[in-house]
Amino acid sequence: MAFSPFKFLQEVRTETNKVTWPSRRETTITTIMVFVMVALSSIFFFAADQIIRHLVAFLLTMH
Repeated sequence: MAFSPFKFLQEVRTETNKVTWPSRRETTITTIMVFVMVALSSIFFFAADQIIRHLVAFLLTMH
C-alpha cells in the first residue's frame, strides 16, 4: 500500500468537515470558565501551602 499525500489530505479534509465546531459564544464561555478555575485552583493551593508552611514551622520550633 503506497502512501499518497493527496489522498491523505483529502481524508483529513473529509474528517475535518465531520467535526462540530463550537460557536464563538461557547468558546468565550469555556475560556472564561478555564480562567475562573485556574484562579480558584491558585487560591486553593496558595492557602494549602500557607497552612502547611505554618504547621511545619510550628512543629520545627516546638521544644
